[in-house]
Amino acid sequence: MLPEPHRLHQRAEFSRTVRRGRRAGKRDLVVHALVDRPDPADPDIRVRFGGPRFGLIVSKAVGPAVVRHRVARRLRHICAELTADISAEVDIVIRALPGAAGADSDELRRQLRGGLRRLDLTATDPGTPL
Repeated sequence: MLPEPHRLHQRAEFSRTVRRGRRAGKRDLVVHALVDRPDPADPDIRVRFGGPRFGLIVSKAVGPAVVRHRVARRLRHICAELTADISAEVDIVIRALPGAAGADSDELRRQLRGGLRRLDLTATDPGTPL
C-alpha cells in the first residue's frame, strides 16, 4: 500500500505534472515527472512532507475493472518500494498502456525504474536490472 503522503489526489496535481513535467515512454508505461522546487522568494512557499508523490492513470483501454485494479495494485506496490530512492520534491504520474495488463510485476518494475532513470530521478544501480 502506498502511504497517504506519497499520493497525488487532485485533478489539478495530475494535470500540472502531465502538462509541465518531463515524460519517458516505455512499452507498457508512460512516466511523467515534475520536480517542484519552491522558490525562496515566493511568499506562498509550500512545505512538502513525506517524500515524492505518485499518481496512477489506468484507463479502460487496459482492460476490464479486475485487470485495471490488478495493474494499479502492482504499480502502487512498486511505487512504495521506490519512495526512498526519489527526491522528496518530485511528483510522478504513471500512465499504464494496454500492454500493462499482460506484464508481470517484475517487468513493470523494470520499465518504471528505466523511465525514472531516463528522467534522471534515480541513480543507476548495478544490481538493478534494466
